[in-house]
Amino acid sequence: MERPAWAPRGIDISVPSVSRIYDYYLGGSHNFEVDREAARRAMEFMPGLPKIMQANRAFLRRAVRFAADEGISQFLDIGSGIPTYGNVHEVAQSARPGARVVYVDHDPVAVEHSRAVLDGNEDADVITADLRKPQEILASPQLRGLIDLNQPVALLLVAILHFVEDEDDPYGAVAELRDALAPGSLFVVTHASYEGIPLPPERAGGAVDVYKDIRSPLIMRSREDIARFFEGYDMVEPGLVPMPTWRPDSASEDEDPYSYSGFAGVGRRA
Repeated sequence: MERPAWAPRGIDISVPSVSRIYDYYLGGSHNFEVDREAARRAMEFMPGLPKIMQANRAFLRRAVRFAADEGISQFLDIGSGIPTYGNVHEVAQSARPGARVVYVDHDPVAVEHSRAVLDGNEDADVITADLRKPQEILASPQLRGLIDLNQPVALLLVAILHFVEDEDDPYGAVAELRDALAPGSLFVVTHASYEGIPLPPERAGGAVDVYKDIRSPLIMRSREDIARFFEGYDMVEPGLVPMPTWRPDSASEDEDPYSYSGFAGVGRRA
């Protein structure tokens, strides 16, 4: 298998990556054949997966604009993935010039491509770190150089918590991050769930099994379990809802049925 010029040395391009599979769903070019093969296998069970990812990105952009409109000028995006159209720093800095953005990911392709995209942008940076180790993120010199944790921050955990298994204590990690945030901070989440998918659960489970096979289990939590991540936050209207129905830019009934899969929400730190 030929290694593309953009692929960082040292990564195994024969092993699929969740970040690169997501990039493929969105029509990106920073993925390998092994990623495309895994994505195509998942789509055999859930052909609407690209629609779900597009709805996820659309929600992210709306949530960032909402945060900027609320006066927040600091953004911490954990599990940011490979940059694509409508990145957080582009949306935030367009809405609020001078907004500061820190991206966090553990995928080398995502980190290296983010560095290239951010070259020359003094108000944005990227950290190699893992959500499961929040203290490493909070103590990072890059974060401390851009983010003042004594002031409100928009913490973005978009399409990442469903890749953290219960045994790795995702609720504990989220609580550690919450406790480091100033009052008035916003917490932005999307999460996969069997609820809302226009397929029988056993059919959708075939796609979930693909992620299990590539050793990146996709944890499909209930709405009730997803709501637990918002403990210590006041939910922003309309609450925890399907992605297209969170403050839509246009009539949500025009959305593809698959885009209603899973949940999105924003909470405000009391």
